[in-house]
Amino acid sequence: MCMVIFAPLFAIFAFATCGGYSGGLRLSVDCVNKTESNLSIDIAFAYPFRLHQVTFEVPTCEGKERQKLALIGDSSSSAEFFVTVAVFAFLYSLAATVVYIFFQNKYRENNRGPLIDFIVTVVFSFLWLVGSSAWAKGLSDVKVATDPKEVLLLMSACKQPSNKCMAVHSPVMSSLNTSVVFGFLNFILWAGNIWFVFKETGWHSSGQRYLSDPMEKHSSSYNQGGYNQDSYGSSSGYSQQASLGPSSDEFGQQPTGPTSFTNQI
Repeated sequence: MCMVIFAPLFAIFAFATCGGYSGGLRLSVDCVNKTESNLSIDIAFAYPFRLHQVTFEVPTCEGKERQKLALIGDSSSSAEFFVTVAVFAFLYSLAATVVYIFFQNKYRENNRGPLIDFIVTVVFSFLWLVGSSAWAKGLSDVKVATDPKEVLLLMSACKQPSNKCMAVHSPVMSSLNTSVVFGFLNFILWAGNIWFVFKETGWHSSGQRYLSDPMEKHSSSYNQGGYNQDSYGSSSGYSQQASLGPSSDEFGQQPTGPTSFTNQI
C-alpha cells in the first residue's frame, strides 16, 4: 500500500524539481573607465543543463570591445536520464495502482502478473540507483560551472587588478538538491518493495513448499517412532509386571493341616 501511495508522489517530485528548474547568476564588471563598465551581467541556464551552449557578453575594459564567453560543461545526459526514469516510474506506478485496486482478481489468477511486477520493480530499483547517482555527479558539475568565482576567471577584464569584478548573486540550487534527495528516496522505496512483490510470485510459494515438505516428513516420522516406542514400553512393562509379580493366590495361600489342638486329640 505504501508503494501505491508514495511511488507516484516521489516520482513527481523527482522530475518536477529537476526538469522544471531554471536559474541564473548576475555578475558585475567595474572598469577604470566607468563608461565601459557593466554592473549587471545576467547569465541564465535551465534544464537540461547544456551549459556550453549558454553564452553571454562581458566588457573587456579596453574601449567598446566586448568579449563573448560561454559556460563550461554539459550535464544534459545525466539530467535527461534522471527525468526519463522518473517519468516512466510515475506512469508505471499509476498503472500498477489501477491494477491493484480494480483488477486484483485477474492479477492473482496466474503467476504472470506478479512475475512481471517483480521484474519491473527490480529494473526500476536499479535505474533509480544509477540515475540518482549520475545526476548527483552531474549536479556537482553544474554547481562548479555556475559558481560566480569560476565564471569571473573566464573574463579577461577581471585579470587586471585595476578592474573590479564581483558576483551580485549566485544561482539557487535548492530545488536541484531536492531532486537528488527524492531520487534516492525513490530507490529506497522501490528496492524495499521488491520483497513484498516477490511474496506474490510463484517462486516464493514454491520455495515455501520445498522447505515445509521435509519438515513435515521429519515430524511425522518422529511422532510415529515415539508412538511405537511408548506402546512397546507400556506393553513390555505390563508383561514384566505379570511375569515377575506374585499372584494373589500364591501370596494368600496358607499351609493345610490341623487347625486346632482339640481336633488332634
